[in-house]
Order: sequence, then C-alpha cells, then structure tokens
Amino acid sequence: MATLTIRNLDERTKAQLRIRAARNERSMEEEARTILRDAIEASQPAATGQGLGSRIHAHFAQLGGVELELPERSSQPTPARFGGEVHGETQERLHRPVEGLR
Repeated sequence: MATLTIRNLDERTKAQLRIRAARNERSMEEEARTILRDAIEASQPAATGQGLGSRIHAHFAQLGGVELELPERSSQPTPARFGGEVHGETQERLHRPVEGLR
C-alpha cells in the first residue's frame, strides 16, 4: 500500500475529520481513505454502470429526438466479388508491379 502525507492541513479540518471518524467508528486514517475513495469513485463516469452511448443518450434525451424520413432504395446493393474481374479489371492487372517502383 502507498503512503500519503498531507501537509498544511488546518486544525479545523483535522478536528472535523476526527469527529467524522469517531461518528463512523473508524480511525482518522481509515476515514480519510474512505473519503478519498468515495470522492474518486463518484467522479468516474463509468461508475454509473452505463456505457458511453447510454450516457450520451441520457445527456441529450431532454432535448428530444428527430425523426428523419429515409429515402427508398433506388437500386439493390451488389455483392462483393472475390477473384475474377473487379470493376472491369482483372486481378492480374491490379496486382502487377508499377514500373519504376520496387
């Protein structure tokens, strides 16, 4: 475990830490560890258990959504061809070395 030294802590803060630790039945060191751990975990966005997309959606949900009309397809998609001709070029021609380059 690492050690942390806090210098120039004013007496009022130290006294409040001592009171809080006593109230929670912990040592001052354990109370300080708990406070630091809770503060760091609270500042982490992933602590919500939501992914990035869900957090973005939640952030902008209050603005409302936009429904877009999707145009109808005018043509059918063509499947990719592996081997043979590709856009009128043969595989051999596409993979031929360029003159002057090695």
